[in-house]
Amino acid sequence: MELSIIFLNFTYACFGVILALGFMLLGFKLFDRITPFDTSKQLAQNNVAVGIVVGSIFVGLGIAVGLVMGLGLN
Repeated sequence: MELSIIFLNFTYACFGVILALGFMLLGFKLFDRITPFDTSKQLAQNNVAVGIVVGSIFVGLGIAVGLVMGLGLN
């Protein structure tokens, strides 16, 4: 396999990770702005329900962004 192809795929993967983390941060900030309570404070107080919702947001955004990036590379 050619070295330039491997390097190009690695670059795409790194860019995809950065993009996915950015969208996850944006989704968390949007969720924090929409809800009437402070999400970070609730997580610090060990609120399990908020933790499950925030975790679900990260999983959902990760799947969605991963699928879009995966289909875009093909």
